[in-house]
Amino acid sequence: MLRRHSLLLLLLATPAAAQTPLPPLPDTTGWGVQTLTIARDPRGSVWVGTYGQGILRLRPGSKTWEPIRHDSLSPSSISGDFVQAFAFGPRGEIWYGTIGSGWGLSRDDGHTWKNWTATELGREWLYVAPSGIVLRGDTVYIGTADGIQLTADDGEHYVALTDSSSLQHKGPADSAIALLQSQYVRRLGTDRRGLLVTTLRGNQRLMFTPDGWTSTPLMTASFSPLNSLLIGGVLVKGTICGLRLSSDTIPCYNRNAPLAEAPKQPLTIWFRRPIDRGDNAAIDQTYRYGSTMGGVFQQHQGVEFNNPEGTPVRAIGSGTVVYAGPAEQGALTIAIRHDSTLSTISGRYLIYSVYYHNSALVAKFGQRVVPGQIIARVGSTGRATNEHLHLEIHAAPVDSIELIVDSLQRFPPYTTNPELWIEPLSGTGIVVGQVWDAKGIPVPQARIYGLTKPEPLETPYAYAETYGDKAHSHPLYNEHFAVSDVLPGSYLLGVTIGTKRVFRKVNVEAGKLTWVVFRP
Repeated sequence: MLRRHSLLLLLLATPAAAQTPLPPLPDTTGWGVQTLTIARDPRGSVWVGTYGQGILRLRPGSKTWEPIRHDSLSPSSISGDFVQAFAFGPRGEIWYGTIGSGWGLSRDDGHTWKNWTATELGREWLYVAPSGIVLRGDTVYIGTADGIQLTADDGEHYVALTDSSSLQHKGPADSAIALLQSQYVRRLGTDRRGLLVTTLRGNQRLMFTPDGWTSTPLMTASFSPLNSLLIGGVLVKGTICGLRLSSDTIPCYNRNAPLAEAPKQPLTIWFRRPIDRGDNAAIDQTYRYGSTMGGVFQQHQGVEFNNPEGTPVRAIGSGTVVYAGPAEQGALTIAIRHDSTLSTISGRYLIYSVYYHNSALVAKFGQRVVPGQIIARVGSTGRATNEHLHLEIHAAPVDSIELIVDSLQRFPPYTTNPELWIEPLSGTGIVVGQVWDAKGIPVPQARIYGLTKPEPLETPYAYAETYGDKAHSHPLYNEHFAVSDVLPGSYLLGVTIGTKRVFRKVNVEAGKLTWVVFRP
């Protein structure tokens, strides 16, 4: 009876979407398979890269998808299960690229893989851009957050294309050439004249001529549609819930559900962003506060801002620098005790912000700082796998820097979700809530589906996760999850509590906070 009930809920939650020419993707969650990229190889097989479920391949004539997953015990498996790029060579080569785990190549039809991961790449080059592997002639180009690697001999040798400030960080390449306006590549493509590149600093065309490389700035660049493929005469697109017809505009989840509270003014949006809008001010969507990236990593104590080394890091508010130096595993770190304090019925809280992994520190211990002042430069020092700023905000009932920054402590006791303290991006709102089980106990690491967030493309949004035992609620909200930078609109959110799927509708307004509670 329980199985019939779950099936009925699934049918109610899934729209009557038009049927694609492909069989459904194998879904173990009941919420769909988030598709990051879809491609077809020269033999006619369809390849799907997914968020957390590796690669799915459909051979010609087959009705069954073949899973290709990362296996930590097998060096010849793919390097990670968050796959968002494919390319196919003229001799049967199969290239793939991942979010945070580098890229790989198979020469035997996908049975074994040669991978370029942190061992070969170091702390950089691990984040491949969406659909960021392309072929032009006999050369493979791999676009990443640290530049472009190109190879004409299946990865035996590489050349790095980067910006002028990053020539020393060439990764696996034998040489590096300064061609890019910014090393942070967001899109990659080709046209009849050359390689099209979009970075944080705009669009450009790269061409190799008899006289060497040339670079031409472009106002716009025309790329192939992202995450879509023409199959059987119809365009199929990847979505957060699987493969759909491109013409299908029905939401992934569509049913009646109670409406959450109306949006209201947030309580403590006191601080500015630590990264300027001209750089990458968007929060990494794959590894938010309290998240485990679907069980892959430890519970996160802050939020990430992925940016090239040297990008200015700015104070989010006024205060005093109470720590400036190396912290956990040598991460160059700045900590600020802010002038703002939070008073609640349970007591008074001091507010700290902490900035990790910097390449250089600008502010000094004891210095007074103001909002927007440059205090450090983005880097990858300490326990980091790419160049980024890790920002924490602490609400502490005691004035003790040892409880805020401890070189041996991965889980400080007073961190809170920065998305409830820093301003959301212009024109966006915040969704905050709780997930309770039937006994009134918070459900840890529950996945809340249904929000859609188009930016940043490089770290696609999948679902929110409720906090585990190492994360902490805001003193005024006592929330279990929070997601900012959500575009205004109406969303149907869903979560599995025990064996039951629970839905709520939320309305999001710019600059406001929407509170939602899930109970079975």
